[in-house]
Amino acid sequence: MPKSHLSGRGAQSNVRNIYQRQQYVQEHIEAIDDWEREAPKTETTIVYPKSLVNKVSSPDVGMAYSANPYQGCEHGCIYCYARNSHQYWGYSAGLDFESKILVKANSARLFKSFITKKTWDGSPISLSGNTDCYQPAERRFELTRNILKVALEYGQPVGLITKNSLILRDLDLLAPLAAKGLCRVFLSINSLNKETRGKLEPRTATAEQRLHTLEKLADNGIPVGVMCAPIIPGLTDHEIPAVLAAARKAGAKWAGYTIVRLNGEIGEIFHKWLATAYPERAAKIWHSIQSCHQGKVNDSEFGNRMRGTGKLAEMIGDQFRIHCKRNGLNVEPFDYDYSHFGNRRSHQLNLFDGVNNC
Repeated sequence: MPKSHLSGRGAQSNVRNIYQRQQYVQEHIEAIDDWEREAPKTETTIVYPKSLVNKVSSPDVGMAYSANPYQGCEHGCIYCYARNSHQYWGYSAGLDFESKILVKANSARLFKSFITKKTWDGSPISLSGNTDCYQPAERRFELTRNILKVALEYGQPVGLITKNSLILRDLDLLAPLAAKGLCRVFLSINSLNKETRGKLEPRTATAEQRLHTLEKLADNGIPVGVMCAPIIPGLTDHEIPAVLAAARKAGAKWAGYTIVRLNGEIGEIFHKWLATAYPERAAKIWHSIQSCHQGKVNDSEFGNRMRGTGKLAEMIGDQFRIHCKRNGLNVEPFDYDYSHFGNRRSHQLNLFDGVNNC
């Protein structure tokens, strides 16, 4: 890495916020070709939003409702699709996304208010639909932990996906939730290579830690799976067999995958990062991504955008399915137990209560 590389950060600069007319920029120091910068320190800002749980309208993301107690993510994954959402708050999708974290301090109260509505039916709510609910800030603020307390009290089904071993802190809540059929956890692992992970996801847990986390969760009776995502053609696609085999050995029962798509400002961020992180392979990796999205690096068409199209995308999909079958993944179905929902509040039974248990 050049001297100007910001250690511990994914994005190396801030890109233009498309919603702002004026921008602050830092010009290259005149007459100096190689100059050092200090990586920005992480700043947290307390906010009090009016809502937390969102209905997910996209039909291909595998969730109907999501809740995100944090906006922005210190993990700094260079490919993260959530980077674009940081622009709504007046920040950049680049360095700002991973260094300026918004903490939704009233998350647990908003979560409780939502699931206790008379019209709420107890559908599963996914934590980390946008940013990781176990990112470093969670160690201090415990927003996810407090949400899980509410979910356990009211019998609300939840799904969680993370790249952080901090989730093991909450075994005392996850285990009783799992015992009632109210939770399932996925660990995201797209590479077992230490160097690759360090460049792609600079502040996440190592692959070894994530596999240990899978094993520990499984040992405590918590249903676990692995998201082999996002797969980056030309960089991580060859690791699919090893990732799936290691995850299965650690106790995973299910697996999913997506092919990276660089929507919005992420294309520019990723392209700059690629030139720095893998200068000799940058063109090959970039063209491999394009080959999965009809000559572009992003496809917004439902059904195709997550899995890609073309021969390379088909090969990746076939490889994933073959190794899932070899490792006995995605064989056992998983169903939440809705019978516990609302057992701590008084509500009128309606025609559809208990339909899943008929």
